[in-house]
Amino acid sequence: MSTASRSRRLGWGYALVAVSYLIMGSIGALVDYASAPESFLLLARMVTAGVVLGVVFARRRPLAGLRAPGLPSRLLLMAALDTGALMLFFLAIRHTDVAVAMFLLFVAPVWVAVIAPRLLHTRTEPVVYFALVIALGGLAAILVPALTGKAVNVTGLGLILGTSAGLGYAVFQIVMKDLTRRLRTISIVLTETILDTIIILPLALWQTVGAGYHLTGRDLLVGVVLGTVCTALAYTMWTEGVARVRVQHSSTLGYLEPVSAPLYALLLLGERPGGWTLAGGALIIVAGALVIVFGEPEEVMPA
Repeated sequence: MSTASRSRRLGWGYALVAVSYLIMGSIGALVDYASAPESFLLLARMVTAGVVLGVVFARRRPLAGLRAPGLPSRLLLMAALDTGALMLFFLAIRHTDVAVAMFLLFVAPVWVAVIAPRLLHTRTEPVVYFALVIALGGLAAILVPALTGKAVNVTGLGLILGTSAGLGYAVFQIVMKDLTRRLRTISIVLTETILDTIIILPLALWQTVGAGYHLTGRDLLVGVVLGTVCTALAYTMWTEGVARVRVQHSSTLGYLEPVSAPLYALLLLGERPGGWTLAGGALIIVAGALVIVFGEPEEVMPA
């Protein structure tokens, strides 16, 4: 691959990851906009995305080649880590403050920076650690309004659950990076939607049908938007971007998600961002720029 081709591939990779995170930042506001249980919204999201991707890419036989040695176990691990991290995060919210749980979840890029060299045999550059410090400072600034002016509920169990969610999300990203070296993007994403649907289905049925909850038109609309825009589109973009750049870089760009979330909260819920949120967002953008400008391409990194 020529230098120009490598640069284009890397540039597209960063663009795909960044835009996908900016889109996925709408998930929180969309969930708040609906009233259905989170498990149903997750189920609707995965079913819708699976149907859309299955129809659009049917001619490319997206599920072909999944039985290759080592792939079934990796795919199952991917799905278990994805849904497990999300459920741990929801449980953490019940046992500690939302802002605390969110901060612990977004420690995931730090775990990625530490673990990836051991599992993927690719070192983490010093600029990544520097960017992570800045990004964590930006995230803390965004969460300041939620942590001040009230008693913060912090429990040992909540801290354990939140930390576990962050660690699980980190390992999930590393497994995804490994899978992008073995499978096409569409094969990975479609398989994940199918496996996640199977895993989350019992809980979704229990929290909706079992609890006697009656779905509204808004619930169904949110489920469709989550599935088509935030999953079929954004998640496919993210997976393709992860295949092109180092996982330490893609995970650091993940802090763009909480940056865009207040914008969607303003549009959908009428919540205006404050000064702390704007300052934190600026720090996170700086951190992302550092990784993109000064980070080394994966192809030239030593093993």
